[in-house]
Amino acid sequence: MALLDSGRYTRQIKLPEIGPPGQAKLARSRVLIAGAGGLGSLSSLYLAAAGVGHLIIADHDHVELSNLNRQLLHSEASLGKPKVASASRRLGQLNSAISITEAQVKIDHGSIDDLLKGVDLIVDGCDNYPARQVLNRASLRRSLPLVFGGVKGFDGMISSFVPGSSPCFECIIQDPNIFKPDTLKPGTPTPDNGILGATAGMIASMQAMEAIKLLLTIGTPLTNRLVRISGLDMRITTAELTPNPDCKACSPVKQE
Repeated sequence: MALLDSGRYTRQIKLPEIGPPGQAKLARSRVLIAGAGGLGSLSSLYLAAAGVGHLIIADHDHVELSNLNRQLLHSEASLGKPKVASASRRLGQLNSAISITEAQVKIDHGSIDDLLKGVDLIVDGCDNYPARQVLNRASLRRSLPLVFGGVKGFDGMISSFVPGSSPCFECIIQDPNIFKPDTLKPGTPTPDNGILGATAGMIASMQAMEAIKLLLTIGTPLTNRLVRISGLDMRITTAELTPNPDCKACSPVKQE
């Protein structure tokens, strides 16, 4: 059991917000990492290091050389291998006391229900709008928190969508094609977009923080708020979010 790994969690157990009870709760937690790319790489490493007891890593892709500037879960030795296998190996090296499930599947409406069996929280590491839409609909159906992250170039954004307590992903992010840092309706970055590795690192680290806060019910999560980071000038802005009454995903009137 992750909690019993002697000495590993000493520094975080000293935090009064966590303590032994919180560490025990992390050890019992089950989290889906949806995507083992730039965001999923770093968020999964931090959650494994924190002692989250079971990580499900879902990704259908293989490791390519162009991934390695930001997908630090992988290495040159992993080139050509399934990302989930590379991820499982690295996470196991970091913390052998936790359980890791490899799911080499495309995240879609056909696969998502099996991926979410027993899951407490979803971390979004996807790079396309349809997959995020699948995560959002499943989050709503199962009342699961969804920690969203998006990145492009030097810029990133993050929010936590908690059914019943916040707008949903589709309330806020409605354009599947265009990423616009100066609007509240950015689209989703695609693999063809340029990106600095540290950009993914910033957002992924914040996603791990959000996940731990939500799992332990501590602090003030980013529900009802969207944080944007402009890396080139290190400008951080926060927008207050409200539900969209015409949302096709969560509005009681418009729900499909």
